[in-house]
Amino acid sequence: MHESILSTLAPENWPFSLEFLPQPAYMVGGAVRDAILGRTREYLDLDFVIPSKAVKVARAIAHHYKAGFVLLDAERQIARVVFPHATADFAQQEGNSLEVDLYRRDFTVNAIAYNPHTQEIIDPLQGYADLQQGILRMVSPANLKDDPLRLMRGYRQAAQLGFTIEPATQAAIRSLASHISKVAAERVRVEIGYLLANSQGTPWIASAWEDGLLAPFFKNATRESLLKLAAVDNAAALLTENWQQLGVQLQEYVRDSIKTTWLGIAKLACLVNPDPELAEIELQELTYSRAEIRGVTTALKLLPQLRVVDMSLREQYFLFHDANIVFPATAVLAVALDNLVEAMSGDKPLHTAVETKARCCLIWAPLINRYLNPDDLVAHPTPLVSGKELIIALDIPASPIIGQLLTEIGVAQAEGKVSTATEAIAFARQLLKG
Repeated sequence: MHESILSTLAPENWPFSLEFLPQPAYMVGGAVRDAILGRTREYLDLDFVIPSKAVKVARAIAHHYKAGFVLLDAERQIARVVFPHATADFAQQEGNSLEVDLYRRDFTVNAIAYNPHTQEIIDPLQGYADLQQGILRMVSPANLKDDPLRLMRGYRQAAQLGFTIEPATQAAIRSLASHISKVAAERVRVEIGYLLANSQGTPWIASAWEDGLLAPFFKNATRESLLKLAAVDNAAALLTENWQQLGVQLQEYVRDSIKTTWLGIAKLACLVNPDPELAEIELQELTYSRAEIRGVTTALKLLPQLRVVDMSLREQYFLFHDANIVFPATAVLAVALDNLVEAMSGDKPLHTAVETKARCCLIWAPLINRYLNPDDLVAHPTPLVSGKELIIALDIPASPIIGQLLTEIGVAQAEGKVSTATEAIAFARQLLKG
């Protein structure tokens, strides 16, 4: 049963030579689990357990391959070596044998080890059987309590693997839920980020809320918040079907350094206070970045405007100016909430595709089409003149009035009233007189 698994885990696929590992040494965790499941990924994430001198081994590998070295935990002897397309973590064995170490892990599927020297699979907790059945089963309640982040990680791994959580394990998580508040907000935020990233995570966020894991972090989340999350997934599917480019943008990261997508921003807006100022405080406490907070608060601020039918060109101009790159998140949130309100106000089910598509075309298609057209002067104005040019041409000092004039020129350009620099300056002169 292990031939394909062994070829996946083979040292030939590692970024370093097996010679650097002492005997015995074991690969554990996600890499072994994913190899058994036949899941491959471009970026290798390897975890090794070594009986002694784990940091020394990691340092030697990093030095030889001129790779990055990070000491993760000096006391517990854990270090990371960072290669261009892989990371390898080296940890000192907990306890006096590998089995003791495996019995201290979170779930049975993560407690399978592979000895690269002997090509032996070590599975004392029958994790292989649970993998075959698609079940996430705890090693013990005490292990979950030891690191309460494991409570949330269970939902994240179930979502990522498409597994179910074994009933006794879910009952244990529920009973230990209060311990989650001991975990640093940023650690929980990472797990929630995974769950917000795609639609498979939505039912598991609902389960985490039902089981008491979200309340300490998202105090304003309600059952309606969970309905909003599902509505955002449906709206994203609808918008992607009609505007593929918008779908691509929803999956893009807020920034290269911030691995939250614009779809994730729209979902995050469902879990916080709908008041942008209160949402900002809430997200700051959860240690979200300025870019993520700005994304959520901008979407919440602009929602009422986006749902106005028959906006004037002037109103559209200011909407796009304020939304900027947050427009895709704002649009998907608006479509989702409109559909949800429709469904909750009558007996209609959430997301009747034909009706939602019709409303989508009526209300949002003109705005979305504008946003996706780089040459549209309402959504993407190209300045006819600069502030400096206005100061020189009109012989006026630098002041906030310059910014106001530039804005009015932009609106006039969008409305087709001016189209050249000369016309723009004449328009600004007229505004100053008037």
